[in-house]
Amino acid sequence: MTRGPAKLLLALLAAASISACTATTGDFGRPRPTVWSQLIAPEAGFWSATFRDEQASYFRLTDDEEQMRDRAWRFVMPSSPNSVFQGEVSNLAHSRILPVAAQSTDVSDYFRGLTGISFASQASRYNRLAEDANADRLLIGPFRANAGRVVNMDRVRMRTVEGSPDVPADKQAPAYARVVENEGLVFWVCERVDFRIRSYRYALANLVVEMPSREAVKAERAIMALEMEARPLCQMQLNDAFGEGKRPVVYKG
Repeated sequence: MTRGPAKLLLALLAAASISACTATTGDFGRPRPTVWSQLIAPEAGFWSATFRDEQASYFRLTDDEEQMRDRAWRFVMPSSPNSVFQGEVSNLAHSRILPVAAQSTDVSDYFRGLTGISFASQASRYNRLAEDANADRLLIGPFRANAGRVVNMDRVRMRTVEGSPDVPADKQAPAYARVVENEGLVFWVCERVDFRIRSYRYALANLVVEMPSREAVKAERAIMALEMEARPLCQMQLNDAFGEGKRPVVYKG
């Protein structure tokens, strides 16, 4: 990395940290909108994604596309308690400044965060695990409905691009890029939900080994319910923007 891009990245990371420290919670648990999150980060993310040869569209987001990105925030952020650094990494990945591959894939993160918090008894740790899994489960349905609307409109978008003589050629590439962005986001959420489920199961198994409790049954049921709710999302019919039958390993929108 040359000195110029390196300085720019450091400046962006510093700005993100300042923004995270001063912003309060807004909709969907996200930081409240700031100049950084509303103006600087999207522009920086567009150019960062373009530099990595990922599809990036300059089109304005529709209401449903914007809401889908807001709802995705919950799932792409780390589930581990007190994971401040990984939270910042995921935030920058959500804005596309950093690649998704920068996120942690260590399923033990959640367990370490859970056992690093002071609780009155072991039952409290099991309860926290069950609460986290249940909170995820309740938010998957709204995200799936939101994603379904976006996918349907993307079909209309591409039919219009391919069939209307009134659409100029220079709008075809950004239209396709937006479809890839949207489909890639659904894949990314599915992958991070799967990561959460595996993290919860790792935490449950190790809690049972370290401090067995009858509360483990409630936590196990919460994880199973989350798995059932996640399945329809990750099996929904998309537009094969990545090629027929292909699924990217990580979000490459």
